[in-house]
Amino acid sequence: MGRYYFQEIWTPLRLIGVRIFRDDEGGLWYKIGNHARKRIRK
Repeated sequence: MGRYYFQEIWTPLRLIGVRIFRDDEGGLWYKIGNHARKRIRK
């Protein structure tokens, strides 16, 4: 797996600890609390 560069997308879910990111290839990822990021879709 190569390296990804992430940019956080602000959503209201951020207020309860769910963060959503977009990587440099356009894929979406989510992160809950201090757990690892997981891919939503490519």
